[in-house]
Amino acid sequence: MVKLPFYVEVSDMTEFSRMVCALERVPRTAFSFELDGKRIISVQMDLLKERSVNYYVQTETNGHYLSYGFKAGKEDFDVVNTVSNPMYIYSPIVRVKSLPETLKPETTSPPEVAYQSIELEDLTSLIKLSYGFEESPFPLFAFSDGNKWNMGVFMNFNESDETSYFCHIKLDSEPTKPFLKYSSKDGAEPSFVSTVNDHGYSYLKVIKLKGKHPLVKL
Repeated sequence: MVKLPFYVEVSDMTEFSRMVCALERVPRTAFSFELDGKRIISVQMDLLKERSVNYYVQTETNGHYLSYGFKAGKEDFDVVNTVSNPMYIYSPIVRVKSLPETLKPETTSPPEVAYQSIELEDLTSLIKLSYGFEESPFPLFAFSDGNKWNMGVFMNFNESDETSYFCHIKLDSEPTKPFLKYSSKDGAEPSFVSTVNDHGYSYLKVIKLKGKHPLVKL
């Protein structure tokens, strides 16, 4: 049985650029193709029961690289044809003419194919999980459930266990800044910030989705 991938839409191009480039040791490779009659850029971020979970954004812009950096204290991105700015990070874009059937999206989501929800007590606990298993920290994904905002990481605690989890906290309002800054040394509370320029701190990137995550059971 073919295990078709899932596609999850992020809020906009800024969120997508941050997802594939910011805080990555090596920028992720993105793929450009047509999905449901619309041109998108997509990247695989996870596996759920042996199915790829791809995040995407709609775009009409064509180019060979997605550039990302900071300009005047704000995130700056573009789709370009050359790598020209040494201060920026560049994600290569592979342009796919047509998708094979095995890479087209899963149109139905069986109830058993979903992330199980684990709600954490505080931001500090979420930060500990985000840095727990890889050199590069996991991104924090955020979306509204219609009442509060849920922000967390997707994890599988045991490779032999097919169950994956969304470990998250609930926020009273939408996170409006793209990074979470924290330090394990000064005892200060984690805070949302616009840049990653303050020395002596660690950072996690926050990626907002277009809507509720279709694979999360809250």
